[in-house]
Amino acid sequence: MAIAPTPARPATALWRELMPKLITCFQEGYSFAALRSDAVAGLTVAIVALPLAMALAIASGTTPDKGLVTAVVAGFLISALGGSRVQIGGPTGAFVVVVFDVIARHGYDGLLLATLMAGIILVAAAVTRMGQWIKYIPEPVVTGFTAGIAVIIFTSQIKDLLGLSMASVPAEFLEKWPAFWEARGTVGPAAILGLGCLALILVMRRWAPKMPAFLVAVIVAAIAAPLMGLPVETIGSRFGGIPDHLPMPAVPEITLEKLRILLPSALTIAFLAGVESLLSAVVADGMTGRRHRPNAELLAQGVANIVSPLFGGLPATGAIARTVTNIRSGARSPVSGMLHAAFLLLFMLAFSGLAAYVPLAVLASVLVVVAWNMSDAGRFVHQLQVAPIGDRLILLTTFVLTVMIDLTVAIEVGVLFAAVLFMHRMSEAVSVREHEQPEASAGLPPHTVLYHIDGPMFFGAARKLADVLERTGGAPKVLILDMEAVPLLDATGADAIQTAIQRAARRGASVILFGVQRQPMGVLHGLGIRHRRGSVVMAADLDRAKQLAQDLLDR
Repeated sequence: MAIAPTPARPATALWRELMPKLITCFQEGYSFAALRSDAVAGLTVAIVALPLAMALAIASGTTPDKGLVTAVVAGFLISALGGSRVQIGGPTGAFVVVVFDVIARHGYDGLLLATLMAGIILVAAAVTRMGQWIKYIPEPVVTGFTAGIAVIIFTSQIKDLLGLSMASVPAEFLEKWPAFWEARGTVGPAAILGLGCLALILVMRRWAPKMPAFLVAVIVAAIAAPLMGLPVETIGSRFGGIPDHLPMPAVPEITLEKLRILLPSALTIAFLAGVESLLSAVVADGMTGRRHRPNAELLAQGVANIVSPLFGGLPATGAIARTVTNIRSGARSPVSGMLHAAFLLLFMLAFSGLAAYVPLAVLASVLVVVAWNMSDAGRFVHQLQVAPIGDRLILLTTFVLTVMIDLTVAIEVGVLFAAVLFMHRMSEAVSVREHEQPEASAGLPPHTVLYHIDGPMFFGAARKLADVLERTGGAPKVLILDMEAVPLLDATGADAIQTAIQRAARRGASVILFGVQRQPMGVLHGLGIRHRRGSVVMAADLDRAKQLAQDLLDR
């Protein structure tokens, strides 16, 4: 008799988690009306993304064309392969600090390799189904480092916004502001343009929110500067313009030494790409009522960050503001994001020559607005006002370390601080006490004590059991432990229970455990503590535990 092969369920389940939403949308049926809506949304987002991509690239310490290449290549792949119907990908403010630092330390080739490594890490995270883990990043950490990055971006734009004449801008945050103050007398004509465009953007966002404020400000500044005869620095004067084509793909030089040196930067880029993209996807879910596939989204981010550096592009991730714009513009499927990339490529091919006339001051004003939006000042202040003291300390610690020290250090310390705080809170929530309910104590045999454990017995709370048992009065012959309210038991908690059993055995006493749930039971079985073994007995409920206690005493 032939035996049918076992179906590859794990592989099928993984494919469902990694399957792009684009395929799902096509399977559901894709109409011409949907294509028309996606085209309008894609064009709208492309108009918003055009000045933003250039501004973010300049703020990151590179040339504006790198931002456009990233938005085209990575933006197309993130939409085509992603787990969200409406996610828009590209360069974002979250990467500015990291990219600037990597370029300063290792050159642009180092950034390309670090980005490629980050892409591989994200693909591995998707295949191993780590997409759900992002939700364990504490909110104060995310809010703190995002606000810190916003402050750094804002500070980095002061020179171009005001047209200050400075030989160089100090690298350290605390050194920048005294240097700006010393150069205050050199405020140039660019300040008129920069502050004027900033005011124009704010007015348009308030009174004409459907208009592409960033692009309008860029066009107005590019026309006004020569008409007013303002001697301001432009993209052309600083960078020599923008190429009218995509570069040919090339693999950066790879050596084991470079891989070792760049690994911390790659991990930071991968972390930011994963967090930012999934946060953006969650925001999109809230607006559309849909559900994204987190592992498919990580896979798309990984592929995008592998391919983008091959074309000389920057790290990319989901962009919340552009994703929201996409939704509000009527996007139906990932096709809108793919068309957004196609439109950007068309703009790059057809109008690259005009980009040379864009003043840097207007791009600085664009980034000032981006920094303000990114800071989410309302949420930051709200958490400072209402969050528990521990969360406030995490928020401020992450924020200060991001601004003053380093983003990687800030995230590491913030997450570690949050983990320690969580363990402390969980240990405080665990209680080990004598049963106080009369019905529980009724019928309890003599020389028997009954203790109730409430909460997960993990390493942070295991000491409580030992402390309580050490204070147990007299020398009970039977110790009953009520474990009905113990949902989780780790090795340290199990060791505390085993120690209690061993101490009882040395003085000829017995221990009865009852109400043990499945997970704790598995851990206890792993330690050799089974239904009846030596001085320990397991019972289904309290009544059975009392009966067993009496039987033990009658022997």
